[in-house]
Amino acid sequence: MTDVSLKQHVVNTSLGEIAVADVGEGPVLVMLHGGGPGASGVANFHQNLAALAAGFRVLLPDQPGFGGSYRPTEADLRARSVTEIAVDALFQTLDALGVERFHLLGNSLGGAAAIAMAQTRPDRVAGLVLMAPGGGWLPFGPTPTEGQKEMFRYYNGGGPSPRKMANFIRTMVFDHRQFGDDAVLARYEASLDESHIEFYHRYNASFAQRNGMDPLWRDLHKIKAPTLLLWGRDDRTITLDGAQLMLKQIRDVQLHVFGNCGHWVQIERQRDFDRLVTDFLAALA
Repeated sequence: MTDVSLKQHVVNTSLGEIAVADVGEGPVLVMLHGGGPGASGVANFHQNLAALAAGFRVLLPDQPGFGGSYRPTEADLRARSVTEIAVDALFQTLDALGVERFHLLGNSLGGAAAIAMAQTRPDRVAGLVLMAPGGGWLPFGPTPTEGQKEMFRYYNGGGPSPRKMANFIRTMVFDHRQFGDDAVLARYEASLDESHIEFYHRYNASFAQRNGMDPLWRDLHKIKAPTLLLWGRDDRTITLDGAQLMLKQIRDVQLHVFGNCGHWVQIERQRDFDRLVTDFLAALA
């Protein structure tokens, strides 16, 4: 999946094991993936690693419930939200790896974890990049959004299928023609792990019981790190109108909007994404 050589870590935390891919040298950049079926750190960001690892030590954790990491139980999700669980597990993971201060990037569900980490321990986050993040966003249109509905639908109504994966990808991006049958099949096959499917049902139930993501927007002012917002104008999952609250409440913030682009900026605008992230974070050194 990638042209770079990855180190793999499995970190034992008090919650369970967290799988982390590690590549490059330099200031640490932690990249947190979104929450779609078949998601993981490497799966979501593999196309960006060659460019980013040229200037950073990139850490790609699989968030709890995804990839090679442990699956939160029903009791776990009753006690805490998936974002609260992720923040706890990720800080323990970084502590175990000896990482004190770092840059942080998150997309969607990973964006919610990134916001919460930057709010909880602002002293540890040097620079923050948020790509259509959950939790920091208040929609002006109806919810759940089209993309959220497609995620909920994927594991229900007969279970996963290549056709449903193609429909899911179609809602995530502006132009689905850039994703051929091989890409759809690879993502579909990654979504078939039984333990992940069981977790996803628990996660969706918890999401409904909690009325969506944690309301991180209430404490956006606690973010102290210089922040770059990257957003697709045509995002149908976490829509661009939500950026207004973040622009108002985060003190040191800038926004770059991509036309003809959906929820997966790192794929749809790969070269621009790589350049903007590299330039923004390098300027903070």
